[in-house]
Amino acid sequence: MSAVLVYIDFPAGSDASPDAAGTGTPTAGLSKMSMELLTLARVVGEPIVAASGPLSEEVRTALGSHGVQQIFQCEQSELREYLVAPKADFLAQVAARISPAAVLLDNSAEGKEIAARLGVALSAGVVTDAIGLDRALLAEKAVLAGSYLVKARATTSVAVITVKANSVTPEQAAHATAPAVETVKVSFGPASLGTRIVERTARPISGRPDLSEARIVVAGGRGVNGDFTPVEELADALGAAVGASRAATDAGWIEHSAQVGQTGKTVSPQLYISAGISGAIQQKAGMQTSTLIVAVNKDADSPVFEIADLGIVGDLFSVLPQATAEIKRRRS
Repeated sequence: MSAVLVYIDFPAGSDASPDAAGTGTPTAGLSKMSMELLTLARVVGEPIVAASGPLSEEVRTALGSHGVQQIFQCEQSELREYLVAPKADFLAQVAARISPAAVLLDNSAEGKEIAARLGVALSAGVVTDAIGLDRALLAEKAVLAGSYLVKARATTSVAVITVKANSVTPEQAAHATAPAVETVKVSFGPASLGTRIVERTARPISGRPDLSEARIVVAGGRGVNGDFTPVEELADALGAAVGASRAATDAGWIEHSAQVGQTGKTVSPQLYISAGISGAIQQKAGMQTSTLIVAVNKDADSPVFEIADLGIVGDLFSVLPQATAEIKRRRS
Protein backbone atom coordinates (compact mmCIF):
# COMPACT_ATOMS: atom_id res chain seq x y z
CA MET A 1 0.00 0.00 0.00
CA SER A 2 1.36 3.44 -0.94
CA ALA A 3 2.41 5.77 1.84
CA VAL A 4 0.79 9.22 1.95
CA LEU A 5 2.51 11.86 4.03
CA VAL A 6 0.17 14.34 5.75
CA TYR A 7 1.56 17.52 7.28
CA ILE A 8 -0.15 18.75 10.44
CA ASP A 9 1.00 21.73 12.47
CA PHE A 10 0.34 21.52 16.20
CA PRO A 11 1.18 24.91 17.71
CA ALA A 12 1.58 24.68 21.47
CA GLY A 13 -1.83 24.82 23.12
CA SER A 14 -3.85 24.96 19.90
CA ASP A 15 -5.35 22.83 17.10
CA ALA A 16 -8.52 22.36 19.06
CA SER A 17 -12.10 22.76 17.83
CA PRO A 18 -12.22 19.16 16.62
CA ASP A 19 -15.78 19.18 15.39
CA ALA A 20 -16.67 22.84 15.09
CA ALA A 21 -18.40 22.17 11.81
CA GLY A 22 -20.56 19.42 13.25
CA THR A 23 -19.67 16.98 10.48
CA GLY A 24 -19.03 13.70 12.17
CA THR A 25 -17.80 12.29 15.44
CA PRO A 26 -15.54 14.67 17.36
CA THR A 27 -11.88 13.67 17.40
CA ALA A 28 -10.16 15.35 20.32
CA GLY A 29 -7.07 17.34 19.43
CA LEU A 30 -7.54 17.39 15.66
CA SER A 31 -8.93 20.25 13.60
CA LYS A 32 -11.52 19.49 10.95
CA MET A 33 -8.97 20.30 8.25
CA SER A 34 -6.57 17.74 9.69
CA MET A 35 -9.32 15.12 9.65
CA GLU A 36 -10.15 15.95 6.04
CA LEU A 37 -6.53 15.44 4.99
CA LEU A 38 -6.34 12.11 6.82
CA THR A 39 -9.62 10.96 5.26
CA LEU A 40 -8.25 11.71 1.78
CA ALA A 41 -4.93 10.05 2.58
CA ARG A 42 -6.70 6.77 3.33
CA VAL A 43 -8.29 6.89 -0.13
CA VAL A 44 -4.82 6.63 -1.65
CA GLY A 45 -2.98 4.45 0.82
CA GLU A 46 -1.46 4.41 4.28
CA PRO A 47 -1.49 7.76 6.12
CA ILE A 48 1.76 8.83 7.75
CA VAL A 49 1.89 12.12 9.64
CA ALA A 50 4.66 14.68 9.79
CA ALA A 51 3.83 16.75 12.87
CA SER A 52 5.47 20.00 13.88
CA GLY A 53 4.86 20.90 17.48
CA PRO A 54 4.05 18.99 20.67
CA LEU A 55 1.95 15.82 20.58
CA SER A 56 -0.09 14.82 23.60
CA GLU A 57 -1.25 11.28 24.22
CA GLU A 58 -4.74 12.48 23.33
CA VAL A 59 -3.52 13.65 19.91
CA ARG A 60 -1.69 10.37 19.25
CA THR A 61 -4.85 8.43 20.05
CA ALA A 62 -6.86 10.74 17.78
CA LEU A 63 -4.42 10.17 14.92
CA GLY A 64 -4.66 6.43 15.49
CA SER A 65 -8.44 6.62 15.18
CA HIS A 66 -7.85 7.96 11.67
CA GLY A 67 -5.64 5.04 10.68
CA VAL A 68 -2.24 6.74 11.06
CA GLN A 69 0.53 4.13 11.19
CA GLN A 70 3.58 6.33 11.79
CA ILE A 71 4.18 9.83 13.16
CA PHE A 72 7.36 11.78 12.49
CA GLN A 73 7.53 14.54 15.07
CA CYS A 74 9.72 17.64 15.21
CA GLU A 75 9.70 20.31 17.91
CA GLN A 76 12.86 22.15 16.93
CA SER A 77 12.63 25.85 17.65
CA GLU A 78 13.45 26.78 14.04
CA LEU A 79 9.96 25.69 13.00
CA ARG A 80 8.51 28.49 15.16
CA GLU A 81 11.21 31.12 15.01
CA TYR A 82 11.45 31.44 11.24
CA LEU A 83 9.04 31.64 8.31
CA VAL A 84 7.82 28.57 6.41
CA ALA A 85 11.11 27.41 4.82
CA PRO A 86 12.18 25.26 7.83
CA LYS A 87 8.85 23.44 7.68
CA ALA A 88 9.51 22.61 4.03
CA ASP A 89 12.96 21.26 5.05
CA PHE A 90 11.28 19.06 7.67
CA LEU A 91 8.82 17.62 5.17
CA ALA A 92 11.45 17.14 2.47
CA GLN A 93 13.69 15.14 4.80
CA VAL A 94 10.84 12.95 6.03
CA ALA A 95 9.67 12.39 2.44
CA ALA A 96 13.18 11.39 1.40
CA ARG A 97 13.11 8.65 4.04
CA ILE A 98 9.72 7.12 3.29
CA SER A 99 9.26 7.86 -0.45
CA PRO A 100 5.52 8.63 -0.25
CA ALA A 101 3.25 8.60 -3.27
CA ALA A 102 1.93 11.99 -2.21
CA VAL A 103 2.30 14.72 0.39
CA LEU A 104 -0.94 16.41 1.50
CA LEU A 105 -1.18 19.86 3.07
CA ASP A 106 -3.95 22.34 3.79
CA ASN A 107 -4.68 24.99 1.17
CA SER A 108 -3.91 27.99 3.38
CA ALA A 109 -1.43 30.62 2.25
CA GLU A 110 1.22 28.97 4.41
CA GLY A 111 0.32 25.50 3.19
CA LYS A 112 0.66 26.55 -0.44
CA GLU A 113 4.03 28.21 0.18
CA ILE A 114 5.32 25.10 1.92
CA ALA A 115 4.03 23.02 -1.00
CA ALA A 116 5.86 25.20 -3.52
CA ARG A 117 9.15 24.95 -1.61
CA LEU A 118 8.67 21.22 -1.12
CA GLY A 119 7.99 20.75 -4.82
CA VAL A 120 11.36 22.33 -5.61
CA ALA A 121 13.16 20.26 -2.96
CA LEU A 122 11.67 16.96 -4.17
CA SER A 123 11.51 17.83 -7.89
CA ALA A 124 7.81 17.03 -7.51
CA GLY A 125 4.71 18.21 -9.30
CA VAL A 126 2.48 20.45 -7.19
CA VAL A 127 -1.33 20.62 -7.36
CA THR A 128 -3.12 23.32 -5.35
CA ASP A 129 -6.80 23.98 -4.59
CA ALA A 130 -7.77 20.30 -4.69
CA ILE A 131 -11.26 19.37 -3.51
CA GLY A 132 -10.99 15.62 -4.02
CA LEU A 133 -8.50 12.81 -4.64
CA ASP A 134 -8.79 9.25 -5.96
CA ARG A 135 -6.57 6.17 -5.65
CA ALA A 136 -4.77 7.07 -8.88
CA LEU A 137 -3.79 10.44 -7.37
CA LEU A 138 -6.10 12.33 -9.71
CA ALA A 139 -6.88 15.55 -7.87
CA GLU A 140 -10.23 17.16 -8.55
CA LYS A 141 -10.34 20.97 -8.77
CA ALA A 142 -13.16 23.46 -9.21
CA VAL A 143 -12.15 26.15 -11.72
CA LEU A 144 -13.63 29.34 -13.16
CA ALA A 145 -15.43 30.15 -9.91
CA GLY A 146 -16.79 26.64 -9.61
CA SER A 147 -18.28 26.52 -13.09
CA TYR A 148 -16.23 23.48 -14.10
CA LEU A 149 -14.63 20.50 -12.39
CA VAL A 150 -11.29 19.34 -13.74
CA LYS A 151 -8.82 16.64 -12.73
CA ALA A 152 -5.08 17.09 -12.49
CA ARG A 153 -2.27 14.64 -11.78
CA ALA A 154 1.42 15.19 -11.17
CA THR A 155 3.62 13.17 -13.52
CA THR A 156 6.45 12.92 -10.99
CA SER A 157 7.13 10.01 -8.63
CA VAL A 158 5.72 12.01 -5.71
CA ALA A 159 2.87 14.53 -5.84
CA VAL A 160 2.51 17.50 -3.52
CA ILE A 161 -1.16 18.41 -3.12
CA THR A 162 -2.91 21.14 -1.12
CA VAL A 163 -6.56 20.56 -0.25
CA LYS A 164 -9.25 23.22 0.22
CA ALA A 165 -11.07 23.23 3.53
CA ASN A 166 -14.61 21.83 3.68
CA SER A 167 -14.07 19.67 0.60
CA VAL A 168 -14.33 16.28 2.31
CA THR A 169 -16.57 14.85 5.02
CA PRO A 170 -14.15 13.68 7.74
CA GLU A 171 -14.42 10.01 8.61
CA GLN A 172 -12.50 7.92 11.09
CA ALA A 173 -10.80 4.71 9.98
CA ALA A 174 -12.68 1.43 10.25
CA HIS A 175 -9.96 0.15 12.58
CA ALA A 176 -7.92 2.30 14.94
CA THR A 177 -4.16 1.95 15.06
CA ALA A 178 -1.45 2.61 17.62
CA PRO A 179 0.93 4.81 15.63
CA ALA A 180 4.65 4.64 16.26
CA VAL A 181 6.20 8.03 17.03
CA GLU A 182 9.70 8.99 15.96
CA THR A 183 11.34 12.30 16.79
CA VAL A 184 13.14 13.74 13.77
CA LYS A 185 16.26 15.90 13.92
CA VAL A 186 16.08 18.21 10.90
CA SER A 187 19.09 19.78 9.20
CA PHE A 188 18.03 23.24 8.12
CA GLY A 189 19.70 24.89 5.15
CA PRO A 190 21.22 28.37 5.67
CA ALA A 191 18.75 29.88 3.19
CA SER A 192 15.84 28.49 5.23
CA LEU A 193 16.97 30.51 8.24
CA GLY A 194 17.20 33.79 6.39
CA THR A 195 14.05 35.38 7.83
CA ARG A 196 13.38 35.25 11.55
CA ILE A 197 10.04 36.08 13.19
CA VAL A 198 10.74 38.85 15.67
CA GLU A 199 7.26 39.50 17.04
CA ARG A 200 3.82 37.94 17.16
CA THR A 201 0.58 39.73 17.98
CA ALA A 202 -2.34 37.61 19.10
CA ARG A 203 -5.55 38.16 17.19
CA PRO A 204 -8.39 39.39 19.42
CA ILE A 205 -10.70 36.57 20.46
CA SER A 206 -14.28 37.20 19.33
CA GLY A 207 -15.88 34.16 20.92
CA ARG A 208 -17.32 33.19 17.54
CA PRO A 209 -16.44 29.90 15.81
CA ASP A 210 -13.79 29.80 13.12
CA LEU A 211 -15.26 30.81 9.77
CA SER A 212 -13.88 27.81 7.86
CA GLU A 213 -15.33 25.31 10.33
CA ALA A 214 -18.55 26.92 11.54
CA ARG A 215 -21.90 25.14 11.27
CA ILE A 216 -23.66 28.48 10.70
CA VAL A 217 -22.33 31.51 8.85
CA VAL A 218 -23.97 34.94 8.59
CA ALA A 219 -22.34 36.98 5.82
CA GLY A 220 -22.73 40.62 4.86
CA GLY A 221 -21.90 42.41 1.65
CA ARG A 222 -22.12 45.78 -0.04
CA GLY A 223 -25.69 46.14 1.24
CA VAL A 224 -24.57 46.61 4.84
CA ASN A 225 -23.11 49.97 3.76
CA GLY A 226 -20.35 49.78 6.33
CA ASP A 227 -22.51 48.69 9.28
CA PHE A 228 -22.06 45.02 10.19
CA THR A 229 -24.01 45.41 13.45
CA PRO A 230 -27.17 43.51 12.35
CA VAL A 231 -25.02 40.76 10.80
CA GLU A 232 -22.93 40.36 13.94
CA GLU A 233 -25.94 40.45 16.27
CA LEU A 234 -27.70 37.72 14.31
CA ALA A 235 -24.50 35.67 14.20
CA ASP A 236 -24.10 35.95 17.98
CA ALA A 237 -27.73 34.93 18.54
CA LEU A 238 -27.17 31.83 16.39
CA GLY A 239 -23.68 31.02 17.65
CA ALA A 240 -22.46 31.59 14.10
CA ALA A 241 -19.35 32.88 12.38
CA VAL A 242 -19.38 36.19 10.51
CA GLY A 243 -18.44 36.23 6.83
CA ALA A 244 -18.29 38.91 4.17
CA SER A 245 -18.10 39.50 0.46
CA ARG A 246 -14.97 40.86 -1.19
CA ALA A 247 -16.68 44.22 -1.70
CA ALA A 248 -17.16 44.56 2.06
CA THR A 249 -13.60 43.58 2.95
CA ASP A 250 -12.07 45.73 0.22
CA ALA A 251 -14.05 48.69 1.57
CA GLY A 252 -12.44 48.15 4.96
CA TRP A 253 -15.71 47.44 6.75
CA ILE A 254 -14.42 44.13 8.10
CA GLU A 255 -11.10 42.31 8.11
CA HIS A 256 -10.07 40.30 5.04
CA SER A 257 -9.98 37.09 7.09
CA ALA A 258 -13.81 37.16 6.94
CA GLN A 259 -13.94 37.08 3.14
CA VAL A 260 -15.88 34.20 1.59
CA GLY A 261 -15.48 33.48 -2.09
CA GLN A 262 -13.15 32.60 -4.92
CA THR A 263 -10.31 34.72 -3.51
CA GLY A 264 -11.33 34.23 0.12
CA LYS A 265 -12.32 31.26 2.25
CA THR A 266 -14.40 28.29 1.18
CA VAL A 267 -17.14 27.45 3.66
CA SER A 268 -19.64 24.63 3.78
CA PRO A 269 -21.90 25.21 6.80
CA GLN A 270 -25.25 23.66 7.53
CA LEU A 271 -26.78 27.15 7.30
CA TYR A 272 -25.45 30.11 5.31
CA ILE A 273 -27.27 33.43 5.63
CA SER A 274 -26.38 35.95 2.94
CA ALA A 275 -27.32 39.55 3.77
CA GLY A 276 -26.89 42.35 1.27
CA ILE A 277 -24.72 40.26 -1.06
CA SER A 278 -25.53 40.20 -4.77
CA GLY A 279 -24.38 36.61 -5.18
CA ALA A 280 -21.91 37.13 -8.01
CA ILE A 281 -20.09 34.04 -9.22
CA GLN A 282 -16.99 34.87 -7.14
CA GLN A 283 -19.05 34.73 -3.93
CA LYS A 284 -20.90 31.62 -5.06
CA ALA A 285 -17.62 29.73 -5.48
CA GLY A 286 -16.93 30.00 -1.76
CA MET A 287 -20.28 28.93 -0.29
CA GLN A 288 -22.31 27.00 -2.84
CA THR A 289 -21.88 23.67 -1.01
CA SER A 290 -23.70 24.99 2.07
CA THR A 291 -26.54 22.70 3.14
CA LEU A 292 -29.13 25.50 3.41
CA ILE A 293 -28.72 28.96 1.91
CA VAL A 294 -30.93 31.86 3.04
CA ALA A 295 -30.61 35.15 1.17
CA VAL A 296 -31.78 38.61 2.21
CA ASN A 297 -31.60 41.33 -0.45
CA LYS A 298 -33.65 44.37 -1.44
CA ASP A 299 -33.20 43.58 -5.15
CA ALA A 300 -35.59 40.81 -6.21
CA ASP A 301 -33.49 40.21 -9.33
CA SER A 302 -30.24 39.67 -7.40
CA PRO A 303 -28.31 36.57 -8.62
CA VAL A 304 -28.11 35.27 -5.06
CA PHE A 305 -31.76 34.17 -5.25
CA GLU A 306 -30.84 31.72 -8.02
CA ILE A 307 -28.87 29.59 -5.56
CA ALA A 308 -30.77 30.34 -2.36
CA ASP A 309 -33.04 27.71 -0.77
CA LEU A 310 -35.00 30.52 0.91
CA GLY A 311 -35.05 34.10 -0.33
CA ILE A 312 -36.30 37.19 1.48
CA VAL A 313 -36.77 40.36 -0.53
CA GLY A 314 -36.32 43.13 2.00
CA ASP A 315 -34.03 45.52 3.80
CA LEU A 316 -31.47 43.62 5.87
CA PHE A 317 -31.60 46.38 8.50
CA SER A 318 -35.23 45.44 9.06
CA VAL A 319 -35.17 41.68 8.44
CA LEU A 320 -32.08 40.71 10.44
CA PRO A 321 -33.00 42.50 13.69
CA GLN A 322 -36.45 40.88 13.57
CA ALA A 323 -34.85 37.46 13.16
CA THR A 324 -32.42 38.17 16.00
CA ALA A 325 -35.20 39.30 18.33
CA GLU A 326 -37.30 36.23 17.55
CA ILE A 327 -34.38 33.86 18.12
CA LYS A 328 -33.64 35.47 21.48
CA ARG A 329 -37.33 35.36 22.45
CA ARG A 330 -37.59 31.66 21.71
CA ARG A 331 -34.42 30.91 23.67
CA SER A 332 -35.44 32.93 26.70
